[in-house]
Amino acid sequence: MIDPVDNFEIPDEWIDRAKIPLDELKSRILSGRYVLLSDGSLLQRGYTTGTTAAAAAKAAVISLFRDISETSVLTPVGIRVFIPVHAKKGKASAIKDSGDHAMDVTRGIEIRAQAKENETILIMAGPGIGSKNGKPAINPSPMEQIGKAITEALEETGAKGAAVTISIPHGREIAGKTLNEKIGIKGGLSILGTTGFVEPWNEHLGEMKEELIKKADKLVLTTGRIGMRFSSMLFPEYTVILIGSDISRGLAAAKGEVIICGLPGLILKWANAIILKNSGYLTIQEMIDNNPGNLIIDRALDEAVKVSGKRVVLLNRNGTILRDSGARLIQGKSIPKGRDST
Repeated sequence: MIDPVDNFEIPDEWIDRAKIPLDELKSRILSGRYVLLSDGSLLQRGYTTGTTAAAAAKAAVISLFRDISETSVLTPVGIRVFIPVHAKKGKASAIKDSGDHAMDVTRGIEIRAQAKENETILIMAGPGIGSKNGKPAINPSPMEQIGKAITEALEETGAKGAAVTISIPHGREIAGKTLNEKIGIKGGLSILGTTGFVEPWNEHLGEMKEELIKKADKLVLTTGRIGMRFSSMLFPEYTVILIGSDISRGLAAAKGEVIICGLPGLILKWANAIILKNSGYLTIQEMIDNNPGNLIIDRALDEAVKVSGKRVVLLNRNGTILRDSGARLIQGKSIPKGRDST
């Protein structure tokens, strides 16, 4: 079974542990709304600001001709989703659904759209949407998604074109709780989303990281967004913190059980800064691509375990496990420590 949002091939043993009938499980996974974890439990994805804005924009155009309370939009990964809206007389709003992402500061925000008939499609940013270098902070993928949603509305209504202004009430205030100012986005929130879905775990904890690390009884320190995604799936009973290259600081703050998990590059370089010296390779990824069984990887993994005193799990980019210092390996798949293969 393949997760259609991230193309992750779900291990059979995870499916066997699921607590719902197989047909229902398949339906939920294919909807894009659900993520299956290694213990068989499910978490619900939310929708991005891009998907929410696209729904509001489409509804605003349709409401020039009739009132509606729900509309569908196509996500960038090709999955169609249905979003509740409130829309009449060219004005529409949609509420951002964050799913099981407990710490999304944009949870429940209202995104509005106002539409007028026009000769062509025109998308404009209104109050509450930030700007960077004088341009609206609407990323290319959601901009395309919004454009497609408006096109669908025009096809449905027979209108020639529409000028749509998107705004976020209180967007400027809410943006103060995000990292926008630090990355040069001023005056409001960004419209984001490469897949259209919000993963049900937090990737940007900012200054809260160290406090959460100290409080966690069972902790995974991971180095990047791919590690964040798959660590959360592999170890659902653990608090997963994206620590980047600052592994030593994370370990120093940790009080409970710790696993280091992520792509090999940062982890192995942290353990052995000269791992590539005289190896014949320019990068660790190049080494893995050419020879995944290279003993240099094993020696560096041993060093990482020695330096940290913790279990270390190295991931491939597709979520499969390259090396695991503390788990049984069965046909190339890792069974998290303490679990059976059945």
